[in-house]
Amino acid sequence: MDRIDRKLLNLLQHDASRTNANLADEVGLSPSSCLRRIRRLRQAGVIDRIAAILNPAKAGRTLRAVVTVELRLHGEPNTRQFLDSAVREDAVAQAHAVTGDVDAVLMLRLRDMEEYDALCHRLFQDRTNVARYWTMMVIRTAKDETAIPL
Repeated sequence: MDRIDRKLLNLLQHDASRTNANLADEVGLSPSSCLRRIRRLRQAGVIDRIAAILNPAKAGRTLRAVVTVELRLHGEPNTRQFLDSAVREDAVAQAHAVTGDVDAVLMLRLRDMEEYDALCHRLFQDRTNVARYWTMMVIRTAKDETAIPL
């Protein structure tokens, strides 16, 4: 990956709706060369996917929570089973297996406390492998960046 690839990736991370002609002009390439580079980056897996980033308030998901989870039974199969159930939940924006005092961290985007309560029963209480969980409600976000620095 060279300087032009990094510049293209930074431009796309901040606004993937830009036209190929606009991107080519920004990085000093012909549109065909620019398109070839972007295709190569996609084929190489550097560009994982292109997605729209929604305004949470306008999408009706204004409540955010961070949940840390301690499992009763540890080990890869148990962690994988918990994460598989977590990723099936609409409100789970991110699900991570982690090191340290807990086994997993979930980032939630919720409509309201009723949705949170129902999710807790499904993921943490109804015959699950969860020993304990702690929820921190987000009251203010200082940074919520999706771009990866290059």
